[in-house]
Amino acid sequence: MNLIVIAEEGERKLIEKYIPDCTWEVCVTGVGAVNIIRSLRDLPRDTRILNIGYAGSANFEIGTLVEVSEVRLNHPNCKYDEPVLPISPCDMSEGEHAQSFASLFPIADRRAVCYTNSDFVLQSDYKDCVFDMELAYIAALGFERVSALKVVSDNLSLHTYHQLTQGVE
Repeated sequence: MNLIVIAEEGERKLIEKYIPDCTWEVCVTGVGAVNIIRSLRDLPRDTRILNIGYAGSANFEIGTLVEVSEVRLNHPNCKYDEPVLPISPCDMSEGEHAQSFASLFPIADRRAVCYTNSDFVLQSDYKDCVFDMELAYIAALGFERVSALKVVSDNLSLHTYHQLTQGVE
């Protein structure tokens, strides 16, 4: 099974823009950890997942398309040992369906780490990365192949995020 995972219905326009000929099923989960877990927990672990959505960044230009290389939780107030979760390349060039996947995904402007948060990030010293609220939880569920494309919606500004996405209040 191939599945595109988006947090909000408004992110469907990103699929239409970046992957217009995609025939994958789309799952709208809702924002955050609990919604991800409830929406995806019963899926077979061999489901190929592409998470596409908006993300903040301290320094990437708004509109930048980022292919995520790995994901971590962001907990800026304390440090503890926690795994870094690898994210598969978006080209999906391996396996029996390589031909059909090769032309499916757009070329990203850059590759970067994604930090997943439990709340909107309004400030951070982390640069050259993106911030979201779902990807680490998707990856932690143990799917064999998770890829992610993030479009920078803001530079850590909730106001700019709302203007661009008209997403979660």
